[in-house]
Amino acid sequence: MSEQTYFTNRKEAEEFCSDLSRWRLNVDNGRQTWEYLSEEAAKERPQSFVEKYWLGLPVDMPELPAATRPQQAADNGWEFFKRLQTEDGHWAGAYDGPLFVTCGIVIMQYITQVPIAQVSKREMIRYLLNMANEDGGWGLHTEGHSTVFGTAMNYVMLRILGMDADHPAMIRARNTLHKLGSARAIASWGKFWLCALGVYEWEGMNPLPPEPLLLPSFLPLNPGNWWVHTRAVFVGMCYTYGQRKSLPLTDLTRSLREELYDQPYEQIDWPAQRDNVSEADRYVPNTLLLRMFNTALGVYEKWKIPYVRQWALREALFQIENEVRNTHHLCIAPVNFAANMLAMYYAHGPDSDLFQGMRQRLPDVLWMCYEGLAACGTNGSQLWDTAFAVQAAVDAGIAGRRDNRDCMRKALEFLESTQIRENPRNMRRTYRQPTLGAWPFSTRDQAYTVSDTTAEALRATLLLQQASFMPKLISDERLKQAVDLLLGMQNWGGGFASYERVRGPQLMEHLNASEVFGNIMVEYAYPECTTSVVLGLSAFRKLYPTYKPRQIKRCIDSAINYVLKVQRSDGSWYGSWGVCFTYASMFALQSLACVDMYFDNCWEGMKACAFLIDRQNADGGWGESFASCEQKKYIPHPQGSQVIHTAWALLALMAARCSYGDVIKRGVIFLMKRQQPNGEWLQESIEGVFNHSCGIRYPNFKFIFPIWALGRYAELYGDLPLVE
Repeated sequence: MSEQTYFTNRKEAEEFCSDLSRWRLNVDNGRQTWEYLSEEAAKERPQSFVEKYWLGLPVDMPELPAATRPQQAADNGWEFFKRLQTEDGHWAGAYDGPLFVTCGIVIMQYITQVPIAQVSKREMIRYLLNMANEDGGWGLHTEGHSTVFGTAMNYVMLRILGMDADHPAMIRARNTLHKLGSARAIASWGKFWLCALGVYEWEGMNPLPPEPLLLPSFLPLNPGNWWVHTRAVFVGMCYTYGQRKSLPLTDLTRSLREELYDQPYEQIDWPAQRDNVSEADRYVPNTLLLRMFNTALGVYEKWKIPYVRQWALREALFQIENEVRNTHHLCIAPVNFAANMLAMYYAHGPDSDLFQGMRQRLPDVLWMCYEGLAACGTNGSQLWDTAFAVQAAVDAGIAGRRDNRDCMRKALEFLESTQIRENPRNMRRTYRQPTLGAWPFSTRDQAYTVSDTTAEALRATLLLQQASFMPKLISDERLKQAVDLLLGMQNWGGGFASYERVRGPQLMEHLNASEVFGNIMVEYAYPECTTSVVLGLSAFRKLYPTYKPRQIKRCIDSAINYVLKVQRSDGSWYGSWGVCFTYASMFALQSLACVDMYFDNCWEGMKACAFLIDRQNADGGWGESFASCEQKKYIPHPQGSQVIHTAWALLALMAARCSYGDVIKRGVIFLMKRQQPNGEWLQESIEGVFNHSCGIRYPNFKFIFPIWALGRYAELYGDLPLVE
């Protein structure tokens, strides 16, 4: 059996561990918040299976009969996984990984004097101590090498949370930070937060003026043409930058001014730090165009026209207020949530409705992991995981069994309640994509359209509602709204992007000032998103053949052409949302299968299968390193085969009807052998990625896709004994 390779709980962190038996998860229509109960209240509310599992406590799950057949292994996996469904119908789980999110929230709370519960402080400390690298530093994400951005931000966070500067962990982190160039060499987002805290000077940061919001919308420099997350972060940060707001010095920040740097704070040449970013941090270079642009902005900052600045600040505030209201105080993600909450503090004060509404949402973005408490990439991945779980159960022949019908009905109820039923307020002025009929990535309250989550939820809904034992909760009209929305999101060239249509030119990447992320300035089409839409529309037109048949056919044909066009010469596809070529190949081959393009009748399918077959390991599994995402070439995982990559590769090969049955059989045997006696699979390496350089966890994937692959194998090849 496999050993747990990701979860850790180091001795140094143990002293900060709370009484894990007192944590409870509250859920409400996808909203998930952790609560620490008193001893008396904890006795009155016994911990659930879900809570125990995510906290790393022993769960009440007996050993199941050892699986010798693939369907039995799928059934055992589902028997465990269905117990992780929450009472409101969704599958909850961690969505952590990035190590620059929680620290922004903690810094914001320190500035705005929003207290953090003592137990939360302890668990945040425990998480960071568990996730520290051997050199004591932290990276961009939990599996990344130490960087100035990760180390400086999390060092500051630990000091705010109460860690003493002389603690051995802090000494190691500080030594690593200074070796990397000290906090002087932090990336731009880190510069912003340190400036806001008062431990970095605004002159040391490249300008972030709000004036681009006043530009005509047809100009690429107008933020409405940028990628939605970049736009959201910019708007939140530029409001504070535009006023050069910093926290007045405190005893802690005075001390941090000494601890973070390798020279006296007063002697630092701050303007010289604007482009000073450690090589350990830098993923993309500062182009000549960006340097010229920043120089021009620097001149503008000296000679800015006061009334224009005030006009731009009012527009930034309008954008922020609408973002907060349209997302029910959540914002699109915790990064801009923290920046926006700081803006609300400065604009309206701590007693304002907007600030207090955001304060009530702070628990929504935190997840209590086995390793401790951390912020998620969004307020979760509730809809995304649930849509895949439903499809896996249906395709694996599990959903229709009597003992699983209640589980599926609850999932359908969650899908129904999560679909967005209206468009955002001030949609055009705030650059928003229509949302009527969409499904979000997480919850209805978060309220952002995503192309692939809409398509996957559409397919999951159709699969469930055509079953005789299921009620029809989502009307034809609402299904058609989802289809109409998807048809309107297709780009020139046939591909689908993530949140919006592509609005800006790729040349905007020459102005990528993040330093640590790639392809962050504008939207791009992705084979994964495109495939999800192809699958969703294909499922829809089978059941509703008379609804816009020409438009749907034209959309699918164009999407397939896009998928074929972006295939690499070696037969692979680059994945932007999962690791990496294995992930994208699974999607791409499923899209080709929708139009009857398989291993034996198209060259593209054959090449894609050959790419995967050539990378199968001796044990029958597949394992791809996160470095593939960064370097954009396939790199084997240093720890060998991984459950999730094996499942993705198998689903890809089976979608293509690959003729090499023995290759697929060996992969299935690998999955069966990695399964634990209670039906689960253990957590292995990080599954997800964004912007090429940052990893993010999807821990439910290790259940969903192996179950899916095993069930599909049993259907296609017969449910014969494969292991003893």
